[in-house]
Amino acid sequence: MELNSNSDTNNENKNENENGTTVRERANTGGGAYAHLSNLTEDTFTVEEAVEAIGFGRFQWILSMLTGCAWMADAMELMILSIISPQLKCEWRLYSYQEALITTVVFVGMMLSSSMWGNICDRYGRKLGLVLCVVWTFFYGFVSSFSPNFAWILILRGLVGFGVGGVPQSVTLYSEFLPVKSRAACIMLIDIFWAVGTCFEVALALIVMPRLGWRWLLGLSSLPLLLFSLACKWIPESPRYNVLSGNPDKAYDTLKRISITNKTAMPLGKLVCIRQEKRGRLQDLFETKELGKTTIMLWIIWFNCAFAYYGLVLLTTELFQVQESGEHCFNSINSTSDCNMQCRTLKTKDYIDLLWTTLAEFPGVLITLAIIEYIGRKKTMAIDLVGFTLFSFLLILCTSRSVMIFFLFVARAFISGAFQAAYVYTPEVYPTNIRAIGLGSCSGMARVGAIITPFVAQVMLRHSKPLTVSIYAVVSLLAAVCCMLLPIETKGRSMQESTSNKTTHESTDQ
Repeated sequence: MELNSNSDTNNENKNENENGTTVRERANTGGGAYAHLSNLTEDTFTVEEAVEAIGFGRFQWILSMLTGCAWMADAMELMILSIISPQLKCEWRLYSYQEALITTVVFVGMMLSSSMWGNICDRYGRKLGLVLCVVWTFFYGFVSSFSPNFAWILILRGLVGFGVGGVPQSVTLYSEFLPVKSRAACIMLIDIFWAVGTCFEVALALIVMPRLGWRWLLGLSSLPLLLFSLACKWIPESPRYNVLSGNPDKAYDTLKRISITNKTAMPLGKLVCIRQEKRGRLQDLFETKELGKTTIMLWIIWFNCAFAYYGLVLLTTELFQVQESGEHCFNSINSTSDCNMQCRTLKTKDYIDLLWTTLAEFPGVLITLAIIEYIGRKKTMAIDLVGFTLFSFLLILCTSRSVMIFFLFVARAFISGAFQAAYVYTPEVYPTNIRAIGLGSCSGMARVGAIITPFVAQVMLRHSKPLTVSIYAVVSLLAAVCCMLLPIETKGRSMQESTSNKTTHESTDQ
């Protein structure tokens, strides 16, 4: 039935006023102009259906590289903590608790900002939040290289942590451009860039630290963030966010751009737009009983992943120094070794062994990638955490350095796999209107674990090696149980757009 332009406009306004939704329609042409409803079919499509129809192509490959660069830069900023801490302990004559504070203050900043960045990304856009946090992190990361004393390094690295707390939102943005069948594999493969970043940081430290010192290492490690911030101009805003924020024009333009880049066709018909004013609210994570249980379980899982992962990273360099002192076969370390006047900096052999244990991230992510689409997200996380538990307990044994490195290697592989599987599951389980705040809150809980872990890995180790290792193992085992208690399995599941899931389709008939 043919409609004139006035009735078309009135009908659209009526839909907006009564239902809080808009339905926009465009012809599937390069010009992208609006078409009258009378000239098109009654077919409709959502952003999810458009993403599936366009598929994975050149656009996603470029976005994968850029997102990977963000992860690489993030990994470098965090890996550097285990490298500069022993050096600063010697140079500034710090006690063990002060050495631990250098790491803890970064994660305090991350914890305080994670939910804030999630709220910004849900309210004002994924791209805006990501660019702001990356520029912030680069600036304070570079400035921290000029820290004159212990107090300033704490302040500036804490501000670095405040920025790093928003970098995980790159996964939110990235996942919203991926079709279902590619999502898990792509997010898992992003961890390859994390592994590259950690390995590159160790290799950079091996070259820079003996010749130029820790200040140059801090300055050079911040440069990848600058490069990523410049490349962000190419990254479009998420069409899922644009739809929920009431900007169907921008959503369509972005989808059209992706289809042209991938050389595939856009779906025919009308793009359905569901506008939702309430976005990025923490209380919405508990809107339903199922969603509330999922949130609580994920908070525990993320807490453990960061607690165990960063604990193992810090424990690695600490165990190397303990091994060098000849006290690794004792249940407790001689208390005199904590004297700030007696310190041991990392040697070339330590950097090389640290590089070997860091390389474990590669098999960890590849093995997890191989099983996550077959047995599901929940079981994959549980298996990885149980594996980490077993090899953590083995660190209690009095062994040679090479055997200890092997145990650290396998444990690092398992915990990195579990962490990345959590990054796959979390954006999949939350709907678009709370996806960023959901991931942000989980990241915030992870930082709580990261705040605590330096005092376990760097302070408690001095009193009891078995107790230190057992804490990591037991907490990881509890997290494995939480994985199996998650009420939703997201394998093969489409991303939900809203907690209410209400969609209004406009008909061409009167």
